[in-house]
Amino acid sequence: MTNLIAELQWREMIQDIMPGTEEQLNKEVTTGYIGFDPTADSLHIGNLVPIILLIHLQRCGHKPIALVGGATGMVGDPSGKSEERNLLSEDILQHNLACVKKQLEKFLDFDPAKPNAAEMANNYDWFKNFSFLDFIRDAGKHITVNYMMSKDSVKKRLEGDNGMSFTEFTYQLVQGYDFYWLHKNKNCKLQMGGSDQWGNIVTGTELIRKKSGGEGFAFTCPLITKADGGKFGKSEKGNVWLDANKTSPYQFYQFWLNAADADAEKFIKIFTFLPQGEINELIAAHKGNEHQRLLQKKLAEEVTCFVHSRDDYAFAVKASDILFNNDTAEILQQLNEQQLLQVLDGVPTVEISKSILDAGIDVVSFLADTNIFPSKGEARKMLQGGGVSINKIKVDSVEHVVNTNQLLNNKFLLVQKGKRNYFLVVATVS
Repeated sequence: MTNLIAELQWREMIQDIMPGTEEQLNKEVTTGYIGFDPTADSLHIGNLVPIILLIHLQRCGHKPIALVGGATGMVGDPSGKSEERNLLSEDILQHNLACVKKQLEKFLDFDPAKPNAAEMANNYDWFKNFSFLDFIRDAGKHITVNYMMSKDSVKKRLEGDNGMSFTEFTYQLVQGYDFYWLHKNKNCKLQMGGSDQWGNIVTGTELIRKKSGGEGFAFTCPLITKADGGKFGKSEKGNVWLDANKTSPYQFYQFWLNAADADAEKFIKIFTFLPQGEINELIAAHKGNEHQRLLQKKLAEEVTCFVHSRDDYAFAVKASDILFNNDTAEILQQLNEQQLLQVLDGVPTVEISKSILDAGIDVVSFLADTNIFPSKGEARKMLQGGGVSINKIKVDSVEHVVNTNQLLNNKFLLVQKGKRNYFLVVATVS
């Protein structure tokens, strides 16, 4: 078995670790778990770290359990939250659970023939018939209020303006019981999670110790931060999702490609499975040649292929070239409407009536009427200087006629003005 803790330490993925954890993992095949709250119908890149921890666990010869919180999702984890979140209806929760399970199955090996095959678990299965009275007798009596109040996640909320509901206060006890149940029924001896989960996790080891006399082990991973202090996992449009319908593979690729140098150096250790030697070589090659963005390109390649596919990555690279290279007219013609709008996201949009293009319009009038240029004189001047392209093809004459034959997807024209200014012209039907 590969030493899991040593592997994670050089990747800077260990923050807190319970004494004896490394020894336990080196001694025998160990079952470990991480919980995922089904608060949405897709996981996002903030969930990639726990997924990657489970993959490392399995690659090192141990058995991973991905726990989806059908029960805890009904309660809401206060860790890292400043206010109580809205509780989900059971229908939405079940839909989210099904979607999250499907995503997790893509990353872990569930082949039952393997001795360390991954398993999925849902804590609703053991909580659904557990009465409140049984729970407070069976679990609640083992953990003191003083112990629960000492946790940072509880302290911060109690000191805040909104306080904390009893529902959220009990969350650490419910999560702690998950660890106890998995320890008792699945011989699960390890829980992993983000550093904000440490209080909830050690509550589980306390329950295991007090209820069964057993021993639970644990470690946490640092919460991912960005060098500029911004929140990791957010783009201008919000969360970066693992579902291609929520965040396209192109946008996903762009997120990693645009990482700052300091972040790329950290992220390539955490979010890829490249060996230490290769990563050290990449970091060394990047230093002094930052303009080549070697780290960002490799990071974006590895994570896009991991979450989506090699084909999606290849498209993202081609699409990224469209705005930066001049010989991409052929690629532009191959994009469907959805892909085109993804690539041109953020490019200013102007409109023109399709009936005008049906009849044909001289390029000077077209550029002035769409306000791409403030006047026909300025448009003519830049045209004569070779500074205008339509669909990445340079317009070489002021006599050029723009018509519907040039429309991309029978709807769009991409106009380039100078080196860096782009406009997406939409042909509208009145």
